[in-house]
Amino acid sequence: MAKILVKQVRSQINCPLTQKRTLVALGLKRLGQVVEHDSNPAVLGMVNKVKHLVSVEEAK
Repeated sequence: MAKILVKQVRSQINCPLTQKRTLVALGLKRLGQVVEHDSNPAVLGMVNKVKHLVSVEEAK
């Protein structure tokens, strides 16, 4: 299973509650924080929902 690095690059202030909860579900609590996840459909769907708030890279 491939790994991805998800980094929060924009603030969650003034975002809908569903997007805030998605960030928490991804493990992102503050700006600039990076978390590593498996690249599976569930995680990719969450990342797609908040794609304007995060950046994604493949882990090495």
